[in-house]
Amino acid sequence: MEFTTLNNGIKMPKLGLGVFRVTDLAEAEEAVYQAIKLGYRLIDTAAAYGNEQAVGRAIKRSGVDRSELFVTSKLWLTDNSYEGAQRGLERSLTNLGLDYLDLYLIHQPVSDYYGAWRYLSEAYRAGKVRAIGVDNFTQQKLVDLINFTDVKPAVNMIEANVFNQREADQQAMIDYDVQMEAWAPFSSGNHQVFELPELKEIAQAHGKSTAQVILRWLMQRDIVAIPKSVHVNRLKENLAIFDFELRDDEMAKIATLNTGNGFNMPEDAKGFQAMLDMSKQFSVE
Repeated sequence: MEFTTLNNGIKMPKLGLGVFRVTDLAEAEEAVYQAIKLGYRLIDTAAAYGNEQAVGRAIKRSGVDRSELFVTSKLWLTDNSYEGAQRGLERSLTNLGLDYLDLYLIHQPVSDYYGAWRYLSEAYRAGKVRAIGVDNFTQQKLVDLINFTDVKPAVNMIEANVFNQREADQQAMIDYDVQMEAWAPFSSGNHQVFELPELKEIAQAHGKSTAQVILRWLMQRDIVAIPKSVHVNRLKENLAIFDFELRDDEMAKIATLNTGNGFNMPEDAKGFQAMLDMSKQFSVE
């Protein structure tokens, strides 16, 4: 496993398991359990995913010492306030059956996320979370938060994949010493990503799969990735990426795939309102 060191000195695995859209709770529990047994140490969930309790059961069932794991959850937008963040964090800790989280993120940059950040800063100082960060923050919102708060975000999780490579966003995070983490590293399987001839050619040269090439590309860009899978063979495959390296010309070839065709948050009023309306329907109770 490769690690990155966050701006507060905490070490974070660069590859983990995400459980977004794993709504079958038995399936979520088994996937996390199998991942931990295989050697995964970073597990990423969220209040809005509705599977924190299943993740907690898997962690307990694994028997792995808590100090070896890096567990992330996220505060949902309906709890974006000082009091809401307190409520949301306590709920997540209870659901997971944990005394602390390794990383807690504000899931969306809407509503009173400044109030939420004030509470999370207090929780960080109190040891309830080892690091705090944000999710889906634009460069402008990230820099604004950094300049007007006294605890810098350790992580910003954004969509990043071969179609939406986010070089400018990553450079901004490097400039401000914030770790970039990728959601949808496989572009949710869209645009026939696993069949791209450029990736297949590189994969064949290394005796690897296209999925492994994508993850290796992210590792070499120093981007944390949390691919989702509930299949043991895929979990094993995703983990087997630390025994090869992509050459500079192969990295350059992957760079040509950057079309910006991803899942960016809508910027127009109607599109953003529709996203908010849909998002508010998620239950975090």
